[in-house]
Amino acid sequence: MLQIANLNSFYGNVQVLRDFSVSVAAGEILCLLGRNGAGKTTALKSILGLLPPRSGRRVLDGRDISDLPAEDIPRQGIGYVPQGRRLFTELTVRENLEVGLMTRGSGKAALERAVSYFPKLTERFGQQAGTLSGGEQSMVAIARALCVEPRLIMLDEPTEGLMPSMIQAIRDVVSKLRSDGVAVLLVEQRIDAVLPVADRIAFMDQGRVQAEATVAEVKANPALVQKYLGVGHG
Repeated sequence: MLQIANLNSFYGNVQVLRDFSVSVAAGEILCLLGRNGAGKTTALKSILGLLPPRSGRRVLDGRDISDLPAEDIPRQGIGYVPQGRRLFTELTVRENLEVGLMTRGSGKAALERAVSYFPKLTERFGQQAGTLSGGEQSMVAIARALCVEPRLIMLDEPTEGLMPSMIQAIRDVVSKLRSDGVAVLLVEQRIDAVLPVADRIAFMDQGRVQAEATVAEVKANPALVQKYLGVGHG
């Protein structure tokens, strides 16, 4: 589904990604895990072209998207939920979702499908996004990305700052997306947030993937977590 090979990305003269390579299959949840500053968010921005890599290849479902302008990449079927949600707070919930629909010219069916993951949002359609709770805003951000009808969805720390009940709700949605055949690339820095849902974990450090392991392998080898996150887990 998604193959990323040897991306090198810079902020000015500072190199942040170094030969970053990763792949995600349809119906798979891959978690990019690493400390702050490991390059996780930069990796997502580079895949989307928001920070154009200086070299490397990006291939989605067999098509090389490396040379596409940033505005065209979501149109290939990539949904993106940035860290901090980044909603249009003055717009209503419906208007925020309509922004997602505009990306690929999607219609009513796409909206209904996106909202089916978060039925509660139908009660909030006319409400300004900025007046919602943090958990509800996360729902809107994910639903907006789903309005793109993505084959791949990338989520940057979607559970950050949320109550346990809302974290579980988002995990359930991510698992349902996997069941529906969507490829999921999930960025987190907390191991406990991803062990219940991820299929594989790619440990990032210093701008590249340093190790990959299945969840079972991570559970059996706590030293991996200690090495790349500096914490233990139970």
